[in-house]
Amino acid sequence: MVDKKFSFKDTFFIGLMMFALFFGAGNMIFPPSLGQDAGTNVWVAILGFLITGVGLPLCGVIAVSISGSSLRDLSNKVHPVFGVIFTSICFLVIGPFFATPRTGTVAFEIGVTPFLPPSVHAHGLPLAIYTIIFFGVTLWLCLNPTKLVDRIGKILTPVLLLVIAIIVVKGIIHPIDHYSQPVTSYAAHPFFNGFLHGYLTMDAIASLIFGIVVTKAVKDKGITSQKKISKVTIGSGIIAAIGLALVYISLAFIGATSKGLVGQTSNGGDILTTVTQYLYGGAGQMLLALAITFACLTTAIGLITSCAEYFSNMMPKISYRWFVVIFSAFSALVANVGLTQLIMISAPVLTAIYPLTIVLIILTFIDKSIGVSRGIYVGALIGAGVISIFDGLKGAGIQFQAAENLLGHLPLYTDGMGWLIPAFVCGIIGLVISKLKASKTAQRKNAA
Repeated sequence: MVDKKFSFKDTFFIGLMMFALFFGAGNMIFPPSLGQDAGTNVWVAILGFLITGVGLPLCGVIAVSISGSSLRDLSNKVHPVFGVIFTSICFLVIGPFFATPRTGTVAFEIGVTPFLPPSVHAHGLPLAIYTIIFFGVTLWLCLNPTKLVDRIGKILTPVLLLVIAIIVVKGIIHPIDHYSQPVTSYAAHPFFNGFLHGYLTMDAIASLIFGIVVTKAVKDKGITSQKKISKVTIGSGIIAAIGLALVYISLAFIGATSKGLVGQTSNGGDILTTVTQYLYGGAGQMLLALAITFACLTTAIGLITSCAEYFSNMMPKISYRWFVVIFSAFSALVANVGLTQLIMISAPVLTAIYPLTIVLIILTFIDKSIGVSRGIYVGALIGAGVISIFDGLKGAGIQFQAAENLLGHLPLYTDGMGWLIPAFVCGIIGLVISKLKASKTAQRKNAA
């Protein structure tokens, strides 16, 4: 079968779809928060953020594309049981447990709460009504996944980009204030704090899932060659990455130069709300509400679609449509917990599983180039996982002092990157063990 011609226009719209899938709730609120905390160190901090918030997601999509494998296939290289458990955890984390409910909560708190009269308590009935409507619309859009490119790439994304541009351009041309002074953590380690801040977007995890959505969108255009699919995916990924980087840098700049107006806030949503009100008044509030709604809606569509497809394949007795209904309803329920609580709960979980995702992406690239034995996968993920799980427990307020004293000697541990060296060392150990096992097996065969 001969592949259809794939124009730059087609690649561009796939890139817009990819941008929209990644650019959701956390992507709007976290860069301004980072900018405010980093202050004069914002450019060093945003560099770290771009690595985990842009670079790793791009690598994840490319890794899925060049390998032609799903997240479960990649995870199975460690062990089939690990493949099922890790993949399911990832889908649940970026799906109904954390990321998807967060889309509805952020859309409400930034897009609706500022317009409610003071006498109306935002949390309660208004939030419940909004989340029912929000996830009802998401449910309707998800029931027709073949329309993703048309609905997201060609319609929602251009509108979203236009609204964001209107908001940020004025704040860049006419800065609200001077750079603020960095808070303690960003004064000492701005790069590593920015790197870890990027975890909260969950995009590196999502990339291993959205990679299948993007690949399917390319195949739906008549492309069947794996080489051509990879080429188109890389091209569209670069388009999405450029868009994400520009938006993140702009939002971080606004956060870094608006502390005098906003004051110290608990999340980036408050920053965006106050800055937009200052720059454009009531019209600005409407623009921000529109941008947030589109950003959150597009991400919710991608997340629920991906999760429903995965679990319907794993449990074929329950149809895709039923999983869409279940995840939409569950997300609406969890969204009523509130934004701050969702962020607090999700942070330790992300700290625990993000390093595993990073190691898996890196090993996929190496495996494609030179081949990687199962021993390396097992060793590297054990090395990273042991440290990251302790980091996650510490983030949840559960500490084991003896282990903490021991792990404190690891390079980069205090910077949140203590898993890096153990992953490398244990990967080498896994390689040695696999070589020894192969050698013994060969000796037994020769002896026989």
